[in-house]
Amino acid sequence: MFYRETGQFKTTYSNDQAIFPIAQDRWFVIAVIMVAYLVVPFIATEYVLQAVLIPMLIFTIAALGLNILTGYAGLISLGTGAFMAVGAYSAYKFTTAFPGLNIFVVFLLSGGVSAVIGIFFGIPSLRIKGFYLAVATFAAQFFLIWMFNKVPWWVNYNSSGTITAPPREVFGHMMTGPYATPETRYLIVLTFCVVFAFMAKNLVRGRIGRHWMAIRDMDIAAEIIGIRQLPNKLLAFAISSFYCGVAGALLVFSYLGSAETEAFDIVVSFDVLFMVIIGGLGSILGSFLGAAFIWLIPITLTNVPQLFGLTMAIDLQKHIEVMIFGSLIVIFVIFEPAGLARLWSIGKEKLRRWPFPY
Repeated sequence: MFYRETGQFKTTYSNDQAIFPIAQDRWFVIAVIMVAYLVVPFIATEYVLQAVLIPMLIFTIAALGLNILTGYAGLISLGTGAFMAVGAYSAYKFTTAFPGLNIFVVFLLSGGVSAVIGIFFGIPSLRIKGFYLAVATFAAQFFLIWMFNKVPWWVNYNSSGTITAPPREVFGHMMTGPYATPETRYLIVLTFCVVFAFMAKNLVRGRIGRHWMAIRDMDIAAEIIGIRQLPNKLLAFAISSFYCGVAGALLVFSYLGSAETEAFDIVVSFDVLFMVIIGGLGSILGSFLGAAFIWLIPITLTNVPQLFGLTMAIDLQKHIEVMIFGSLIVIFVIFEPAGLARLWSIGKEKLRRWPFPY
């Protein structure tokens, strides 16, 4: 079978520890990236780019951040939406206070601000874990959203309480604002998603990732063998919040255009958590698969009745959609608790052994 590793020998440690040690994996990833960059922007409609691909990639970045914290470091967080809000409001303040600042620098700085806030709320992780840590991050969700609502400085004293992405150019090409094309915004989000995915993959397979997984599996044993818990846990919170902050900035500047605090409420935190659980805890690929599942299933359930010519009231349609969506999540968690990434790995093993029995 084409997926077998016969004849692929590793002669150095660096080759054996490569991100994609199997040639077929490298070819597949390269092909997907080439299609995403060279084909999708030219054939996808504005609806597909604006309503499907852009938000799905943005939430993939947020899911990558939460997976680093929960899947690899074993620290539960319910404040993802709040950290995304920090990134969004920080990006708005940077762009309005420093109009000449490059928009890509703005996104990275907004992620840095979110990382600092994440470190602050990650300090209790040294003393508490599990359900109690989830409650602490849950408090961060309410506190940060309350702050953005009650402190008008964050919205430049705008009476409407909304933040709006100002138009920004790079090399004469509009990157944000109402005149930025969907193709441009898609390529920006895709670039951040690809770069952050490779960064996360390198992090979790190196020394830092091994420290996180040791703490996740048995924190007391990890401390006994010399792994310092506080720096590693705070680093996990910082990197996770950085990812979520950049995702929040992209959500406003590349997708919504303008937003209020309701765009980052607790529902967003639970959605990203479901993406990580369904995609697969401790899996970079699982973040992509989980984000695609959570974002595409409601769109599919909304459009399927129209394909068969069925018409129903909007409120009834939304209620049925939520019921089916919730049932799918419960069924999936029961029958495949390891997530979609596990199904992918099983499929690869079957390809390697075919046509022999598994």
